[in-house]
Amino acid sequence: MTSVRNNLMPPGLVSNLEQVLLNKKKKCKDNEDDGDDGTSKQSNEEANESTEPSTSDSTENVDSSKPVVLVTNGDGIESPGLVYLVEALVREGLYNVHVCAPQSDKSVSGHSVTLRETIAVSSAEINGATAYEVSGTPVDCVSLALSGALFSWSKPLLVISGINRGSSCGHHMFYSGVVAGAREALICGVPSLSISLNWKKDESQESDFKDAVSVCLPLINAATRDIGKGIFPRSCLLNVEIPTSPLTNKGFKFTKQSMWRSTPNWQAVSANRYPAGHFMSNQQSLGLQLAQLGRDASAAGAARRLTTQKKSMVEIESVGAAGKSDTGRVKKYFRLEFLDKEQEDTDEDLDFRALENRFVSITPLPLHSHTESETLAAASEWISAALPGDTESSTQS
Repeated sequence: MTSVRNNLMPPGLVSNLEQVLLNKKKKCKDNEDDGDDGTSKQSNEEANESTEPSTSDSTENVDSSKPVVLVTNGDGIESPGLVYLVEALVREGLYNVHVCAPQSDKSVSGHSVTLRETIAVSSAEINGATAYEVSGTPVDCVSLALSGALFSWSKPLLVISGINRGSSCGHHMFYSGVVAGAREALICGVPSLSISLNWKKDESQESDFKDAVSVCLPLINAATRDIGKGIFPRSCLLNVEIPTSPLTNKGFKFTKQSMWRSTPNWQAVSANRYPAGHFMSNQQSLGLQLAQLGRDASAAGAARRLTTQKKSMVEIESVGAAGKSDTGRVKKYFRLEFLDKEQEDTDEDLDFRALENRFVSITPLPLHSHTESETLAAASEWISAALPGDTESSTQS
C-alpha cells in the first residue's frame, strides 16, 4: 500500500490530475449507459488498440539517400544544447536526424539502465527531426533506439550524445550520462561522440550552446565522412569538451583523460526540509507514476513540470508487502553536492587543463584498457588528418 502526502504540490498539476480522474469516471459511466448498443465494446477495442505494444514507427520519413544520425543527451530532450544541435544538423541537409533522449535531466545517471520497470516513450516536436522522449536514462535511450523496436532502422551511421551543460572531464565521465550514452553506442558497435560545454555559473549563457554547435559541426561532418570511408577510429568514443565562450577557442587539441574530480560533499538535511525536486519511493518515482497516466493528461509533460518546481516537493511513503510499517525506523536525509577544487596536475595534455586553456579537448575513451595505446595512436592520427591546421596533438606517454 502506498500513501502520498502533498507538500505544496503545484496547483496546475493538481488540477490536471483531477481532470484526468473526472474524465476516466465519465468514460466509465458513458460505457455503462451505452449498455448493449455495441458502443462500449467499440470503445474498449479502440482503447486496446491505442495501448498495444508497437515495434518500429512505420510512419517516420527516412530518406534512404542520407545516413541516419542519432542524437541523445544527459540533460533531457528540452535542453538547449540538444535542440540547437539537432536544428543545426537538420539545416545541414546531409542527414536523417533522429532523436531519442530522456524526458528529464539524467546528467549524472552514469551507465545505468532501467530494469523491471516499464518506461514510457512519447513523440516530441523538434523541427525536421524524428524525435522521442523516454522516461529513462541516456543508456536506455540509446539501447532502445538501436534495438529496432522504436525506429525502422537499428544501426545509424553515428550517435551523438550532447551537447551537455557542464564538463565531463576526468573522473566525471564515470558519473556522466552524456558520456554513457555515447559509450552504449560504442558497445553496440556504432561510432559515437559525446559533447559537453564547460558551463560556468554567472558567466555562461544559453547562446553559448549555439556557438558550441558551430564549433563542433566540422568535427561531426568529418566523422560522418570518414566513417563511410572506414577510417574513423572504431575502438573508442571521442569525448569532446568545448570551452567556456566557445568562439574564443584556440582550436582542437588531442588530449588524455585526467584524474580530475570535484570533491563530493554530503550534507545532512532536516527531515521537514527536503531538497527541491526530491522524490522518495521504494517503488517507482512519482514522475514515472504520472508518466503512466500518459495519453489522458500529457503526463510526461506534467512530470517534467513537477520536477522543475523548485519550491514544491512530494513525499511518497511505502509499506512493505508483508504489512510491516516504517514506524519506529530511523530515517536520515542527505543531499550530495560536488565542490570544485584546485587542480595540481600541470600536464598541458590533460583534458581539463586543455579546456582551461581554451582549447576544444578531444579525448578518446576506449572500452578495453589492453588496447589503449593502439586506440590513442589511431585516434590521434585521425583527428590530425580530419582537422588539419586546427589541431594540436599531445605526445602520448
